Amino acid sequence: MLKGNRYLQIGLAITGVVTVLAVLGLFWTPYDPSAMNSAEMYMAPSLRHIFGTDNFGRDVFSRVMKGISTTYLISLCTVAMGAAVGVIVGALTGYFGGIVDDILMRVNDAVTAFPSILLALVFISLLGFGKYNVILALGVAFVPSYARVVRSEFARHREMNYVKSARLMGATDRRIMFVHILPNTRAVILPTLVIGFNNAVLAEASLSYLGIGVRSPDVSLGYMLSESQSYMATAPWYVLCTGATIVLLILGFSLLGEGLQQGRR
Repeated sequence: MLKGNRYLQIGLAITGVVTVLAVLGLFWTPYDPSAMNSAEMYMAPSLRHIFGTDNFGRDVFSRVMKGISTTYLISLCTVAMGAAVGVIVGALTGYFGGIVDDILMRVNDAVTAFPSILLALVFISLLGFGKYNVILALGVAFVPSYARVVRSEFARHREMNYVKSARLMGATDRRIMFVHILPNTRAVILPTLVIGFNNAVLAEASLSYLGIGVRSPDVSLGYMLSESQSYMATAPWYVLCTGATIVLLILGFSLLGEGLQQGRR
């Protein structure tokens, strides 16, 4: 799959670099991301501060590393939550059909009727701000997209010969769903997870940019982008480096998703 697949190769390279920065940011940064230094305010990028400093003299590169870590954490947890619930709902509706399908998919349609950002806004307004509430809100909003993909795959596979053979051999419905069918849907589910991660990054950045997501003292890329726009004239490197990191992160996972889809064709 990797050989000759340029999308996958470039996507892996970009996401690999960003992932290393995200993991490093959890344990180490060149400077304390929250440490203020009035003597180094608005310093342009240099060997000492490769992304420059902000209006409080904080090292922008250290804050970007910390911001990537927070955005990664939120996006991964959002995808994990949305996919876990979505796979269960999609498996039940696609495999059993009938009244189970009617009830669960009507609930799914009701959730889908609201734009994901709007639904997240409602949850956050009820639960309050903070990264954990952002994860919960986005996780719920992302369930329908995974449920629909899994439902269509299970509905397609349930009448295949290998499933009929498993039934004749006495396999339980639960074993057929999660041991036989689910592994055979990974070629479709895996690109969906990658695209979902991309959407989660955009959603978190949007919420934090609007001031209703991650807030200080936590640092995320969306929060930094909102913070930095006020200093475009005095410290343009702050907004440029933060914005470029978001673009790079989204581009990497977009190419990765496209590469995975090409690999299964």
